[in-house]
Amino acid sequence: MDNEKYLITAGQTAHGKYETDLTIDRAGWEWSAIAVLALKAGESETRDSGETELLVLPLEGSCTVTVDGAEYAITGRDSVFIGITDYLYIPRGKTFTVTSEKGGRFCLPAAKSTKDLPVRYCPVEEVITSLRGTGNCSRQVNNYSIGNKLQPSHLLVTEVLTPGGNWSSYPPHKHDEHTADERILEEIYYYEFTESPDAAPGFGIQRIYPSPGKDIDVCTEVRARDVVIMPYGYHGPSIAAPGYHMYYLNVMAGPAEDAAWMVTHDPHHDWVRQTWEDEAADPRLPLTPMNEQH
Repeated sequence: MDNEKYLITAGQTAHGKYETDLTIDRAGWEWSAIAVLALKAGESETRDSGETELLVLPLEGSCTVTVDGAEYAITGRDSVFIGITDYLYIPRGKTFTVTSEKGGRFCLPAAKSTKDLPVRYCPVEEVITSLRGTGNCSRQVNNYSIGNKLQPSHLLVTEVLTPGGNWSSYPPHKHDEHTADERILEEIYYYEFTESPDAAPGFGIQRIYPSPGKDIDVCTEVRARDVVIMPYGYHGPSIAAPGYHMYYLNVMAGPAEDAAWMVTHDPHHDWVRQTWEDEAADPRLPLTPMNEQH
């Protein structure tokens, strides 16, 4: 099994004010990165985007971001299990400062960029929300940088909320070839979970297995603030343990200039999607309010 190679447990890359700081080099690939900045009330942190583009995406709390002499107020949210959020896009080559008056945790999903683009505030109304799957394959998907008004260079960001006991990222899919139907995308999964009534932590299971010509074998328990990196292979299911809702944020990027999310499902399991036409979504969904789609 390759669990130790691809699972990065909570705190493993922590330093200073960062709970997580997984760089492109640390991941051992070319495109995708993620950091989680934890600020106490009144604290600030200044960071350079370097060769990457990124989002300032609140997980908990609100903040202001100062970049190019302008200040952007990000309303944020109390928890990923309560609502979606507004956010800020920062292109490559920028120095920016994140300040939180009351404290919070702020995700910085990033990708190597090949374009110089403008800073862009993205209101919560632009988040594309949807339900995917039915029955025990149901989940909620919130797109922050896939198919919406934000047009990044290479960065794709989405988050998925899966009710306890459900299977997500299923049927398994891959994106490790450049074809008419697929794009090469390095992917990061960052997890959060609800807790039990006595505050015991939740957990889930993540599976990755070989695709043609790509040798990988992961089947691991995942807990809050863990990261799994997926350079290739079929990934899924992501299983939420009964009793614990699971959140994961996906960061994807690759060499194609069209910044498209195009995947191929495992042909042995793709038939499952056909059964969804006659079934209803899990009645617990949505786990957070969704935007009305037009």
